[in-house]
Amino acid sequence: MREKILHTASELFLNLGFKSVTMDDIAEKMAISKKTIYEYYKNKTALVRATTDFVFTQITERIDNICCEECAISPIGTLFRINDFMMKHLKEDNAPTYQLKKYYPQIFEDLTERRFSVITDGITKNLKRGIEAGFYRSDIDVPVIARLYYINIMGIKSSDIFMIKSFKISQLVKTYLLYHIRAIATPKGLKELEKILKNEL
Repeated sequence: MREKILHTASELFLNLGFKSVTMDDIAEKMAISKKTIYEYYKNKTALVRATTDFVFTQITERIDNICCEECAISPIGTLFRINDFMMKHLKEDNAPTYQLKKYYPQIFEDLTERRFSVITDGITKNLKRGIEAGFYRSDIDVPVIARLYYINIMGIKSSDIFMIKSFKISQLVKTYLLYHIRAIATPKGLKELEKILKNEL
């Protein structure tokens, strides 16, 4: 039952917003009593924290699996696979993130710290592997590039910079990915990039 509640709550929270969805909404969606939910989660804040942990773990596990498969593909191919996966989970609407930040600031802050660690660690490994394989230039500053990647990927979802009505998140992320790769790639890496782009057509 606990996992069913997490699945339903995460679906509603991510689609409608963390503030907008009530415990009654979740109970109604599951056709159970609200009391049943409270048997597992003492209040909505506890459920929001459990839900964000649940979704974060699901996403990071899938990305880890993609990275474990990277021996069969290039570091550049790995970035494209991760990008394809993330595009299926990113919402064009920023309302859920905005509501989480405004109404559950501590949960948002904890999630942001974990996200920074996971993304920068993952990009650092990708950069080192790319350098060793000759796809990325050996003179790049790995810690700096990893952090620049994080800053730019997170900045893409800022409605203050990129208005939702004018820019699609998926296109912005794809554009930045190409910008990132072309900035650090060797001739071998650029050739690999062109091959990947050609196969996407």
